[in-house]
Amino acid sequence: MGRTPPHPDPSQFDLQRVLEALVDPVRRSIVTQLDASGEDVACGGFDLPVSKSTATHHFTVLREAGLIRQYYVGTSRMNALRRAELDDVFPGLLDALVRAGRAVPDEART
Repeated sequence: MGRTPPHPDPSQFDLQRVLEALVDPVRRSIVTQLDASGEDVACGGFDLPVSKSTATHHFTVLREAGLIRQYYVGTSRMNALRRAELDDVFPGLLDALVRAGRAVPDEART
């Protein structure tokens, strides 16, 4: 396992923690970008309006809440949306988030 950071088991998913992770617009953007890509994305592959260190914090919050899974490919830390697991535990949550993200005009997004 080595460099792979710890991830919560779906049985440990907590709705309060997931919602607190999603309250931040940068973290919602990460989740919606992952969903739209349809594939895993390296940390540097996101369009984020924050510094690298702040982005690292946001990725950690998402991982600890169970929204994403992180792993390494070479020196790149990859991010995968845990959609199937989240849909099993919180049906419709990610669909509602993605729908809401599409409804917001670009200039209103942070």
